[in-house]
Amino acid sequence: MKLQLTLLIFTLSLFGCSSDNKDNVLATAPINLTFAHKWGDALVTNEDFNNIQFTNAYGNELSIERLRYLISKIQLTKASGDVTTLDEYTLVDLENESTLNFSSNQSVSLGEYTKVSFIFGFTNEDNGDGIYPELNSASWNVPAMLGGGYHYMQLDGKFVNSTGAQAGYNYHAIRATDNPGPNPSFPQDTFFEINLGAITLSENTQINIEMDISQWFENPYLWDLNEYNQMLMPNSAAQILMFNNGQNVFNLVSVE
Repeated sequence: MKLQLTLLIFTLSLFGCSSDNKDNVLATAPINLTFAHKWGDALVTNEDFNNIQFTNAYGNELSIERLRYLISKIQLTKASGDVTTLDEYTLVDLENESTLNFSSNQSVSLGEYTKVSFIFGFTNEDNGDGIYPELNSASWNVPAMLGGGYHYMQLDGKFVNSTGAQAGYNYHAIRATDNPGPNPSFPQDTFFEINLGAITLSENTQINIEMDISQWFENPYLWDLNEYNQMLMPNSAAQILMFNNGQNVFNLVSVE
């Protein structure tokens, strides 16, 4: 009788462990982000490239010929204060639709988070010179005379200047740099955090994020492309204006 009871307890324990293990496996999953792009209320895709069809808040008419930007260091914060950090990055390139969807290599615990955020660009600690092979091959590097590391964004196109002619613009965001040369200095950090707010993650949750491209040109600084159009990388004042305007660019659209 004792032997039968022992076997029964052992069998129930096995089933209990198996169930617990299954629950533990299902309790984590990758985080999935999708990126869409708009100009105000109008959807923007690579099919809209190379046409002067956008007007910024200042009144400059412009086109988009390239848009790509880097996000990194996704962080998920629980109500307890526990923070999960994903030390991964992705280069979103509007010309390459496959980059508009990101699934992390690392799985995270499912459930409620009081804050989900990511970094636009790289933090200074992550912005090492020449250490990301994929970004090196994408010509994403910043020259050593400007501090090295990598771009945060490249937004390029043409605009109608004050004489009515088309001219190029290169709205490139990097770490703000003064004194270009062998010993550059950095007046202000220009990477920034995008806080998506509270999110509940389930096994197949998709977080849909939108960039309003027009906001790079209007809030709080009303951007005149006649004044700031090219050679913006060595211009720390322009980089700080981009940093300020970037705070209003990203929005959480939905969680599915």
